[in-house]
Amino acid sequence: MHTDSENVQQHEPYVRALTKYERVVRAYIRNSGVSCPNDVDEIMQEVSLVAWKKLDQLRDIEEFPRWICVIAKFEILRFRRARARDRLVLNEDVLVKLAEESLEELSLSEMRLDQLQTCLDKLPEVRRRLVTLAYSTGAPFESLARSVGKKTNALYQELWRVRRGLRLCVEHGLKDETTSREYP
Repeated sequence: MHTDSENVQQHEPYVRALTKYERVVRAYIRNSGVSCPNDVDEIMQEVSLVAWKKLDQLRDIEEFPRWICVIAKFEILRFRRARARDRLVLNEDVLVKLAEESLEELSLSEMRLDQLQTCLDKLPEVRRRLVTLAYSTGAPFESLARSVGKKTNALYQELWRVRRGLRLCVEHGLKDETTSREYP
């Protein structure tokens, strides 16, 4: 018999992964043609429950985003079938195509985020700290400039250069990534 703490430890990776990827799954559901927020909530709830019940089928927590999006795909189709009498429901083939495209987009988004992290890690500590401050604090830009001892315009210019460098780094890294996948 499992104790409560053993149960918590056993399911902690699932809860963490669900928390981390909930926004991704919700976006996947919306991108599959479900626009009503209440419908998205209903499907998300079903996806979470089905995923919980099928947790023993998940072999590697690293596969969680794809695994839960496959579950979402089937829950979206189930939801659509249940509402098939509604005149505004999309054809099931269209929904499947939208779901497949959304999975491809998820993969590309993950690659972009991974590459962005790689590029951020390459930044000098001062610039990395500046980017973190600028995009995580939510502080007004003027007070941020004061806190780092720069004029507002100078800070804008520096962040523009850093963002441009990060964009180029991500694009270059993605190009290398897709080339290496095409030509093993």
